[in-house]
Amino acid sequence: QVQLVESGGGSVQAGGSLRLSCAASGYTVSRFCMGWFRQAPGKEREGVATFDSRLSLSYADSVKGRFTISQDNPENTLYLQMNSLKPEDTAMYYCAAGGSWLRCDYKYWGQGTQVTVSS
Repeated sequence: QVQLVESGGGSVQAGGSLRLSCAASGYTVSRFCMGWFRQAPGKEREGVATFDSRLSLSYADSVKGRFTISQDNPENTLYLQMNSLKPEDTAMYYCAAGGSWLRCDYKYWGQGTQVTVSS
């Protein structure tokens, strides 16, 4: 059974930093079909930093240069380092994984961790 458990969210002031963690069990953290998504109230979910089925990494334009995705294989954990946070980064952040060499379907999701950035 796959479990993804996010942690590290919280409330920070604009310009601050947070590091989100996604601890995986039943699934090997890798650069294959895994990443971070977010959803703000009233908005559609968006990919923040994602690895696709070709192992390519993509960042949302709004976070480029500020967010960095990384992984710790011995700990089987995916991270999202978020610097220079802005109020518009406020959202529920989710870790997701899953797919095949044809496409990523991200069928596994964590419960999410809330990030709130105040101005």
